Amino acid sequence: MVAVQGQAAGVRGPEIHRTVAGLPAEAVDGWRELVAADPAGSWFMTPEWVLSWWETLGAGLPAGAAELALWRGDGGRVEAVVPLLRTRERLHPRLPLSAPVFTVLGSGPGAADHCGFPARPERRSEVREFLSARAGRGSLWLPDLDPDQGVLLPPGARRVARAACPRTDLSGGFDAIGSRQFRADLRRYGRKLAAAGVAFRWVPPGQAGPELLDTVLRLHGQRREAMGKATTFDGRRRELHARVLERSAAAGSPQDGPAFLLAERGERVVGALYGFRWGTGFAYYQIGWEPELAPLRLGTAVIAAAVRSCAEQGLATFDFLRGTERYKYRFGAVDRFDESWLVPRGGAGALLGLKHRLKERRAAAV
Repeated sequence: MVAVQGQAAGVRGPEIHRTVAGLPAEAVDGWRELVAADPAGSWFMTPEWVLSWWETLGAGLPAGAAELALWRGDGGRVEAVVPLLRTRERLHPRLPLSAPVFTVLGSGPGAADHCGFPARPERRSEVREFLSARAGRGSLWLPDLDPDQGVLLPPGARRVARAACPRTDLSGGFDAIGSRQFRADLRRYGRKLAAAGVAFRWVPPGQAGPELLDTVLRLHGQRREAMGKATTFDGRRRELHARVLERSAAAGSPQDGPAFLLAERGERVVGALYGFRWGTGFAYYQIGWEPELAPLRLGTAVIAAAVRSCAEQGLATFDFLRGTERYKYRFGAVDRFDESWLVPRGGAGALLGLKHRLKERRAAAV
């Protein structure tokens, strides 16, 4: 379903799309170009991610729960995109209480960071008005926004959480990353792995099929099992990432999209890192390796090989995404913070705000 909402005489309001099938191909292409031109644009704002999420994790949504507002300018140029999902947010993990909210379509399950709404500067006020209108029908819960997205938030927005997303500056090349001692350690790990017959290979966007995704899922599962830890990156997420691969290949970009760094021992893949190249950066999403090679520091070596490959390709940043694990800072990563915002509505919205404020305090106390 497509509804075109006019705002005033002579002013073109947004198209409202409520099915993926209703989006014309030129609109999807324009959306991608808009994200690429937006300084705050990220892989998780692209149609490859958002539409893949909608088609897979969102496949069971009630009719009309998801909507995509799309503003066009002269010649049909896409100038702003706001994907939203009407859902309910739990107020307490152990109580059957929830609040109706509008949230970012493509966030939440699937672990997207740097979320948001790509928009040209001249459309920002219209995006704020649109979000403000939605806030009149239910609380706005906007998690994990890129910090530069604040210019789009409507009145009444409250920041309720921040998440560190460390990233490494690659402008000085791989040999400028981390401390001298750490670089010496990496060389030592590399020599031991080479003696064990392990070699590394970068697989660029467009050259990976679903079999590599299955390899990452298998190796990641083995690693987590050996650690005695659960994971959400398992078969339940395969359909999403397989669709991301399909959509990225169809987009035809030789540079942007899912990429892999493989550690191979003969013809066997013994370690794999999966992430997304977008613009001048690479976002590292998941990793796995055979547990018996952990004493050779294979995991660290796989990340190092990926960082080196990105630096050699001339990328500006290696983004570790959310989490403050110590190893990220050994690679010279510096924190950049995603922000979660709430525009509460009614008593349920106030309780939702209290929930996230308490959660943030507990996290800060750890």
